[in-house]
Amino acid sequence: MAMTHDDTTAAAAESAAERPTHRVVRNDEEQYSVWWVDRELPPGWSEEGFRGSEEACLAHVDVVWTDMRPLSLRRRMEQRP
Repeated sequence: MAMTHDDTTAAAAESAAERPTHRVVRNDEEQYSVWWVDRELPPGWSEEGFRGSEEACLAHVDVVWTDMRPLSLRRRMEQRP
């Protein structure tokens, strides 16, 4: 059976919906954000490794970013008597 235009369009839309649209990124201060997969990362940010929908990425950030303090502040606080 041949695919119709509607079938092809639906299949392409379904395939696009399954592809990750966002990625989790982290800066040198170990602060997290969500960025689009098709855009260049801003300076100072690197890919953390998780990709998915925006909602999935935000849920991942909720799990992994447990201390909102920047790394430099955490280090200074560890040095205090």
